[in-house]
Order: sequence, then structure tokens, then C-alpha cells
Amino acid sequence: MTAVPLPRPSPQPADRPGGRNPTDVTPVFALKELVARLHREQHNVQDMLGSLAFALRSLNNLNQFLELVPLVATRVTDADGGALVLFKPNGQVRFQQLHCQEGRQCQDMRKALEIVTRQVSADAGATLEPATDTAGQISSLDIQLSHYFGPDVHLFGTSILVKNAERGRLYVFSRDPQYVRTAGRQKLVRLVADQTAVAIYKDELTAKLAEKERLDRELEIGAEIQLRLLPRCCPTVPGADIAARCETASRVGGDYYDFIPADYDPIGKENEGENPPSLMQNLKSKINKGRWSIAIGDVMGKGVPAGLLMTMTRGMLRAEVLNRHSPSRILQHLNRVMHADLENSHRFVTLFYSEYDPKTRILSYSNAAHHPPLLWRSATNSIQRLDTLEGMLIGLDADSRYQEAQVQLQPGDTIIYYTDGFTDAANQRGDRFDEENLIAAFQFACQNYQESEQILNYLFDRVQQFIGVGNRNEDDMTLVVLKIQSVTGEKKDDS
Repeated sequence: MTAVPLPRPSPQPADRPGGRNPTDVTPVFALKELVARLHREQHNVQDMLGSLAFALRSLNNLNQFLELVPLVATRVTDADGGALVLFKPNGQVRFQQLHCQEGRQCQDMRKALEIVTRQVSADAGATLEPATDTAGQISSLDIQLSHYFGPDVHLFGTSILVKNAERGRLYVFSRDPQYVRTAGRQKLVRLVADQTAVAIYKDELTAKLAEKERLDRELEIGAEIQLRLLPRCCPTVPGADIAARCETASRVGGDYYDFIPADYDPIGKENEGENPPSLMQNLKSKINKGRWSIAIGDVMGKGVPAGLLMTMTRGMLRAEVLNRHSPSRILQHLNRVMHADLENSHRFVTLFYSEYDPKTRILSYSNAAHHPPLLWRSATNSIQRLDTLEGMLIGLDADSRYQEAQVQLQPGDTIIYYTDGFTDAANQRGDRFDEENLIAAFQFACQNYQESEQILNYLFDRVQQFIGVGNRNEDDMTLVVLKIQSVTGEKKDDS
């Protein structure tokens, strides 16, 4: 705002000391006009800043807001024009907006801004780390703009800071020789620049929030798909009672368990004869009476990558089971098929695979470095681990060999398959639940509960009590309970 000098009052005539001259009203009138003018200018400045603040509150398009910035900066500082230049995160400089009167001079300034910003961007691109030399970019930008505008243009600017990082420059310029960069004008320019910084930060937060919401929706879809891939219910196996549960630490987890019918042949001999059963009847009969594969696994890691590898493991394992190989051969084939993919991902899978024959009560199994299941012997009230001597992680070595073992189960015997989320669960002091506590809890549950679901619930409750009520385990927890029913509790074969 240009200061208006006050006219000096005329001296009073000597013959009229203390008297009033009609011209004496001139200083009073000029003072009133000056006050009124200052009041109008102050009111206009407040209106402009208020309009910018309103645009900031209702911001839904950053580019539209940035169009107002040079205009407001020009008006509140009584300059001829204003310009906005932004810095990209990669160090590039972008001429964003210019406000000035239409004409040849405006075109020259626009051309100068475009040339200078391109030059500064090119200089930044020539360095190895352009984003780290912001101070040098600002200095170069100011010097080159002053050079292009010439000595007849008064130019000054201020930084746009977002979280203490330079994100641009706001300039105002004037060709008026009397134009002065007063403290008040500098303060107003900084105020406009600060509002611009808030708008940029708000727009980035909005974009991050939208991205987070999109990822949340994708995670929800992924979690739903993963939940559907896990068995919806436990199978009905003659002479056995089965329960299972998987609790993921995040919405998508890397734990895996599955029940796979391993002993049906829909195109075999049972389809022969004069009145062969339908395909679905034969399939259902085989599933209800044949052998069952029980598998549990854990992908190293958490979240979406682990969930994707778990899904891949499930599909490939089910395909291998259909080939009717032995447990050790199934793991060997699975390891060879998955090795290339897992090696590139730097993730691996532990897997325990078993097959239970309800006719003989024999459980055949092979282990790929997974925590050995625990077997509680009802007759002796003792615990033993089901493990094999050989068996590396799935995906670690394509030539890994896997051993196979068998165990004869008796009525009342109970097996738990579990992942390391149980033994690694930690309380507030950092103590882990470990295998000893799990064995003790498992033995107590087998002695006091008759149903597999009751045993499963008790073990989950014990871990929750250990880590603290209301606290959440940092790892996925999966548990499968297989209880061999006593002679009196065995289900009769309907055939």
C-alpha cells in the first residue's frame, strides 16, 4: 500500500492569532480521507484473505485453489502481479500459476518463468540427488528470475513450507519505482504462502486417506477370500472328532490348515455295473468313509504377501494329494514345484502333512520343518511329538528329501496340530508361552474334556490369559484337534 503524504497546514496570519482560517479545514479533510482510504484498503485485504481461507476450508480441488494464490498475493500487497512455483518430490521445478495484467509484459513474464523453471529443473536433473539441494534450487531460481525480469521490476518471494520442507516459492513483483518491500507486505505474502502450504498438505493427506481406504477395501476382500479358502467346517470322519480354528494377527495371515479327501476315485470300479452310482453319490461315499489328509502350515511373514503364498500352497498341495502319492512324496513334489517362486520371494513355508485312515486308525505323516504335532496317549497319560528326522522348509532347497512315519492311534488318543503363534505368544513382560506351557495345558485339557471343540477352546483361552485379557497376539495362531473316539463313542458305519 502506497503511503499518501499529509499536506502541511498553512501558517496562521499574524493579525489573527488564535483565529480560524477557512483553509484550516484542509488538513482535517485530508486526514479523514487518508483514514478512510486506509480503512478501505484494510477491509479489502481482510476480504481477500478471508476468501482464500474460505477456499481452503472448502478445498476439494487443489489446482483451483492454486489459481487464486498469485491473485490474492498481488492484491494484498498492492503489487502488479504474482507467480507461484512448486517443487516436486523428485526435485523438479514446475511453474504453476501467474497473475498479472494482460499485455506484452505479462507474456514476457510468463515466458521468463517457463524458461527459468525448465533450466533449474534441468540443472537439478544433472545431479545425483536433486531432491536434497533445495536451497541451491531456490537461490538459482531467485537469481535467474531477477535476471530475466530486469532491474526495472521489483521482485521478492517467500518459501512455501510443508512440514519444514520447501515445496515451492510465491513471488510478487511490481514495476513501480516507488514500490517498497515493507515488513507489512512481506508478512502478508508469508501469510498467503502458509495458507498455500496448508492446502498442499491437506490435498496430500486426502490422497493418502483415499489410498488407505482403497487398500483397506482390498485387504477386506483378500481376508474374505482367504477365509473362504480355509475349511468352512471340519469333516465327518468315522471314529474321530475334529475341531479347528485360525486367528490371524492382521486381516490377512500366513497360517494354513486344510482337510483333503485323499481316498476317492470317481471314475474307478465303483462306477461299473448295471446300476452304477452317480458321480456325486460315489464322491460323497468316498469322502465320508475314506482316508483324510490333515495339513497345517505357516508361511514366513505376515500380511498380504504371506496370504498370497498360503493360497498358492493350498492349491498346489490339493493338486498333489489327488495323485495318491505317499506323504513324503507329496512334500517332495510340492517343494520342487514351489521352489522357484519361493526362492525369488525370499519366503519359505513350514508344512506338516498327514493322512488318517479311519479303518485302521493309522496316521501316516511327513514333516517339512513345522512344529511337530503333539499326541496325548489316553492309556498312559503321556505326550509324544510326531516328527521325522529329515525335512527342510518348503522352497529352501529343490532337492530336499522328506521322511515318512506312521503311528497307530487308539481310542481316546488326541493330537493337536499347531503353528508357532501359540508357542511364541508373549505377555507384557516379554515371556513366551513356549512348548512346555502348551504341553501342560494340552495334557490338562485331555484329562478334563471329552470333545475336541472343548480342548481347542481351552487352549486358545489359556494363551489369551497368558498374554493378557484385551491384548492381541502379534502372530497368527492356528490349531487343529483330532481326537480318536472311544469304543462306546464311535459312530456306527451305516453301510
